Amino acid sequence: MIDDAVRLLPFLAVDIVNPVLFAFMVYAAGSNRPILASSMLLLGHTLAYFLFGIVAALGFEHVAAYLANPSLLDYLLGLVIGALLLWMAVRMTVQAPSGKKTSDQPLAPLSALGMGAVINFVGIPFALPYFAVVDQILKADLSAAAAVGLIAGYNIAYALPFLIVPALVAILGEKSAALLQRINAALDRISNFLMPVLLGLAGLALIADALLYLFSGEGLF
Repeated sequence: MIDDAVRLLPFLAVDIVNPVLFAFMVYAAGSNRPILASSMLLLGHTLAYFLFGIVAALGFEHVAAYLANPSLLDYLLGLVIGALLLWMAVRMTVQAPSGKKTSDQPLAPLSALGMGAVINFVGIPFALPYFAVVDQILKADLSAAAAVGLIAGYNIAYALPFLIVPALVAILGEKSAALLQRINAALDRISNFLMPVLLGLAGLALIADALLYLFSGEGLF
């Protein structure tokens, strides 16, 4: 299972570079209860992302059972996801995404929790690495408990870097606002360059994995 977790690290790196969630976290940190609001937003996003992964896994497994050839289906799904990742990479080089949030309205903790869940739908175009993660977990042929545990672990690892927002607010107070804005702007610039590269590499890896399996019966992963 440790080897399976290690294989997910490149996809985790691509997923974290997505600037959308961090921008909303900075927005939540500007409310009248910044630590609670930003933490609730992250909690809402993490819970929804985890449930989304479980539903995706169940959907993949249902289709696999219907076609009675889950191994081939998993690689075909990987091929499709890889092609979509490449398409996203090319598209982002033409028009870079922005995770900026323009509203200045106050954000209550419960609203932040709901907003965190909704961000999953806003960020669906950037969730392709997560589909790839689910596909890799299914290919590992783990037990149900191990698969759920791996998806949960992935989501916890994904959420950890974003804890920097409430942490900075707790340490620096109002002085954190300017720093968070600078981090947000820097992340946006970095992601505009780095995310297409990472998406393209992940897409190529998945396509190579699927094609190798189709022609030789054994994939890269």
